[in-house]
Formats: sequence, structure tokens, C-alpha cells
Amino acid sequence: MERKLKAEPRESDGKGAARRLRAQGKVPAVVYGHGMDPVAVAVDARDLFHILHTDAGANVLIDLEVDSDRHLTLPREIQRDHIRGQFIHVDFLTIRRDEKITVDVPVELIGESHGVKEGGVIEHHLWEVKLACLPTDVPERIDADISALGIGEGLKAGDLKIPRDVELVTDPEASIMAVVPPPILRLEEEEAAAEEAEAVEGEEAAAEVEGATGEEAAEHAGEDTGGSGGESGSGGES
Repeated sequence: MERKLKAEPRESDGKGAARRLRAQGKVPAVVYGHGMDPVAVAVDARDLFHILHTDAGANVLIDLEVDSDRHLTLPREIQRDHIRGQFIHVDFLTIRRDEKITVDVPVELIGESHGVKEGGVIEHHLWEVKLACLPTDVPERIDADISALGIGEGLKAGDLKIPRDVELVTDPEASIMAVVPPPILRLEEEEAAAEEAEAVEGEEAAAEVEGATGEEAAEHAGEDTGGSGGESGSGGES
């Protein structure tokens, strides 16, 4: 669903002009794309707020009206002052209905992992995946059912159920989430692994020392044998 938004051209540029616009409840913006020269515009801050706070989020299609021109756009590079809750600047990318676009779509975990019920903890690695599709086919989100996952299991991007006519751009091997052992158990496993590694190192060191001692003993034995033979030989000559 498209949202309509009116924009007015702006001629003034610079930080001072931008501050004056924001003081008037407007947001400086730029419209660009498809070979058109960038056009500096301003939009109403309240209208922009309502448009960006739909289920579509930043992937909302906006029918942007600039004087007598209309552009199908997607908001990009949304700059905000999160302390004041104020929009700083927005770019509007012009698109075409018959051309695929690349968008970031949120991944929402649904269901309850039985691994979590057993004490596991969810590690969330990717909150969004990159998809390519036509503007009218952009999904609001991708649901990921984790009900069947146990401890030590997880989901990769390639495991997600992507809608038809939508292409996954994110690496299919990229990890979305994993169910890992609880922190205490992981600490115990790490300590056990460290102790095992130390034991192996100790055995290897002992073996090296034992081998070195054996070589030294053999060398001494050779020296003793050589010395005795020399004395016998000399006694025989006399």
C-alpha cells in the first residue's frame, strides 16, 4: 500500500536554512534516482512520522508529490536526533514498479524453542535479511519458527521461508540465531576444556622430557663403552 506525501521545493541550503525548516516543523529532504538530478525538498515532519510508523517501516512506498510532479519513492538514509525525537534529513529514492529493488526486511522469531524450555538461551545474530523483489512484493517481515530447535541448534538465512517472487540476497549460510547452553553450563564446559587442554600439554611436556632423558642416557652409555674399549686395546698391545 502506498502512502501519499506532499513535498515543497526548497532553494535555501546550508545548516542554518535546515535548522529554520526544522523549527517550522518541516524536514529537509532530497529526491533522486533513475538518472534525475537530485531535487532538494522539504516535507511535513508529522506526516513523515505517521508514514514511517506503519508495519512496513522504512520499506513503505511513498507517492511523493512535488508541485505537479509525482514520484514513487522509498525513504532512505533517514537521519534522526533520537534524544529530541526529531528528523534531521531524509533521502527519497525514486523507483519503478516493474524493477526489482533491494531492501532490508526484519526477521521475527515465532514460537518457543524446546531448547529454551530446557534452559538454553537464544543468541540473535541477524535481525534483518536483505531481499530483492518488486516494490509491491516487499514483505513487512519474515517469520522464523524456532519451536523445533534444541540446545546447540540454530537457523541460517537459507532456512527462512522466503515468499515467492522474492530473492534472498543475504548469504544463505549467515546465522540468524542459535540456541546455546546456559551461561553457567557454558562456563563449566569451557573450564573442563581448559583443564583437558592443560592435561594434554602436561603429558606432551612429560613425554618430551622422558625422550630427552633417554637420549642423554644413550649418549652416556656410548661414551662409557668407547672408553672401556680403548683401555683394553692398549693393554693388549703391551
